[in-house]
Amino acid sequence: MSISAASVRDSYLLAAASAATLLNQPAVAAAWSRPSALAKLTVGGLAVHLGRQVTRPVEVIEADPPAEAPVPLLEHYRRSAWVTAGIDDASNVSIRDNSEADAKDGAEALRRRVEAALATLRQRLSDEPADRVVAPPWTNWPLSLNDFLATRVLEIVIHSDDLAVSVGIPTPELPASVTDPVLQLLCQLATERHGPTAVLRTLSRSERAPLTISAF
Repeated sequence: MSISAASVRDSYLLAAASAATLLNQPAVAAAWSRPSALAKLTVGGLAVHLGRQVTRPVEVIEADPPAEAPVPLLEHYRRSAWVTAGIDDASNVSIRDNSEADAKDGAEALRRRVEAALATLRQRLSDEPADRVVAPPWTNWPLSLNDFLATRVLEIVIHSDDLAVSVGIPTPELPASVTDPVLQLLCQLATERHGPTAVLRTLSRSERAPLTISAF
């Protein structure tokens, strides 16, 4: 299924706005220092990680485009060690440590950072060329801007659920233009990891389904 650059960017902005609204919920600030639904991560650390899916794209698009050609979206996940890494793998420990360090600034500081980033992205994304390439600093390979934003939408959808569950509020409802591409990507990743038969059985034959088809 082909998705236009404008559709990807519009979907990302919808997801980012939803994340900003969630981060502004009083329940998030009230539970800031408590454990989250994710092991070894506080609510504040999880909130920061969610917020970075809005602030980091600003850093990425403000950097000069790389000279190298972008890798395809699925290849990006094949190369990413964290996809199959355990909770105590260095990559996951680093994410937690950095998130907890930034969480010390508090909920209001995060809210301001996210709102400022969202305002910038609303102005900038429509002006970026359809074939814009970016170089996320945490990878050793470039991505198209649209594929990079697709990865951020996936992160927002997943971690919005994590955060809402952590503080006991309903998970934000997002439109199909946001959730459909995420579900499609997760199915592709799950199929790569477990094979098509395992995914098929889980979705259609519960009596023969494996214990998990988790994409990550």
